[in-house]
Amino acid sequence: MAQTRWTIGVTHLIKPPFDPELAAFSKHAEIIHFDTRDELAFDPSQLKRLDAMLVWTPSITETTIRHLDRCKILVRYGVGYDKIDIATLERRGIVFSNNPEYGPEDVADTAMAMLLSLQRRIPEHDTKARGYTDSWQENHLAPTLHSKNACVGIVGLGRIGTSLGLRLKPFGYRILAYDPYLSNGMFRALQVERADSLAELVERVDILSLHCPLTDETRGMMNEAMFALARPGLIFINTARGGLIDNLDVIESALRSGQIAAAGLDVLPSEPPAEHPLIIAWREHAEWLQGRLLITPHNAFYSNHSMAECRYNAAQTACLMLEKNVHRNAVNSAG
Repeated sequence: MAQTRWTIGVTHLIKPPFDPELAAFSKHAEIIHFDTRDELAFDPSQLKRLDAMLVWTPSITETTIRHLDRCKILVRYGVGYDKIDIATLERRGIVFSNNPEYGPEDVADTAMAMLLSLQRRIPEHDTKARGYTDSWQENHLAPTLHSKNACVGIVGLGRIGTSLGLRLKPFGYRILAYDPYLSNGMFRALQVERADSLAELVERVDILSLHCPLTDETRGMMNEAMFALARPGLIFINTARGGLIDNLDVIESALRSGQIAAAGLDVLPSEPPAEHPLIIAWREHAEWLQGRLLITPHNAFYSNHSMAECRYNAAQTACLMLEKNVHRNAVNSAG
């Protein structure tokens, strides 16, 4: 088995050299690079050669799957799998895995950085201070939340939500969380108060951070009606999935009205973002929005360490299936 040469497909966003992937296969693999975000551009003759496929950006639908004649496993480099047609994979006898072990600390760090930056209104101070000439220290921005008087709401207490909660505790925040799939014992162990519904959570918190997957249940859950329940001046953080927000109109309206004081978004409903009044205002540093909206390009997960870990783990999952018939991090169409 040590001499087996597997043929592994790697998709867009992953760049050569493919050292982490080859290391997972002890270098007994050939890598075929599908360097496009559009599955319609995949070469069908190359797809037919694959024993496994590692996917980052592209959607994977029947268009691709019908050509995977030899493929035994498809692995998503990331955690989310809303763009993968798992039911069609199952019909073709191809197993599917995601990659949940890498980088929860990095996403939690990004959420925490956004939270503190917006709570302390640092981007606003930085922007406004450039225009101060005759005055300086007296230029306060009010209101500014005091950590020990603030309540943070976390939606989803998985690896990342839990990592954020552990970071919040030393600052003295009160922490409230909503996760209907966790037992009460987990909330007690984490010393986090439980909200019985998303609406209750939104109503009670000063800062809201999303850390749940995008599913049929969660898609568009942060809509106009939900934001209307919040206390005016909510700080809103989303480092999970852009589709959890109904649309950008909701965020723009809440920012303009002050229902949302500030927002930090690592993910957007469409990426790269389409032209939208909120995106235009952000790009042009519109005065009404300055310092109130932080956008990063869906890279909260990234550090040199986490990227290498991510790539190795995904390839190792494929290797385990091909060489030992071990299906790690299994995901099926039932969720």
